[in-house]
Amino acid sequence: MQTITPAQLASSALDEETARAEVYGLLAALYYAAPSPDLLANLQVAVTETPAPGAVLESSWTELVAASREQSLADIANEYDLLFGGVGKPEVYLFGSHYLSGFLNEKPLAALRTELAALGLVRDDAMSETEDHVAYLCEVMRYLIAGDDAEVANLTRQQAFFATQVQPWISRMCEAVMQHPEARFYRALAAFTQTFVSVEAQGFDMLA
Repeated sequence: MQTITPAQLASSALDEETARAEVYGLLAALYYAAPSPDLLANLQVAVTETPAPGAVLESSWTELVAASREQSLADIANEYDLLFGGVGKPEVYLFGSHYLSGFLNEKPLAALRTELAALGLVRDDAMSETEDHVAYLCEVMRYLIAGDDAEVANLTRQQAFFATQVQPWISRMCEAVMQHPEARFYRALAAFTQTFVSVEAQGFDMLA
């Protein structure tokens, strides 16, 4: 996977929708599992400067790239397992239902499945997590931006899905990650996620 950079996000030469889709794809990959060797290598050599100094995403992106350079692949994999893995209750939940209702597999998940069905989307049997996992939701957003079916992949659908399934809880998840004393790489990822989601929310508000 090719990582996206703030320079690309700020460049008028790059299609903005492609840039947004790539960010969601990167978030999906990093939250679903510890990074692969290739993904981490790409992240470590990513450009951190933007053409316009002080661009919104530059600071948090720079910190994420720095965090990827400071830790080994094994260190990041161990951190992922510590924070999100294990048997039973994880240190930090990555599921929307937990933040919306306090429980897993509750009404928010049922509502999500109804919305996904309306979009013509179904869970891949190869995916071990439920559909309210943050990686799954980021992948849905990526599809709604970059998909070929204009009836589904359009700004109206993006805005509606973001408002109902992403925005209400993802900042709380990011805060939980950032507050964990053992979070290093994933603290930086959560901070970048929070900034990116804020930019997305502002963009969708302008459409209202």
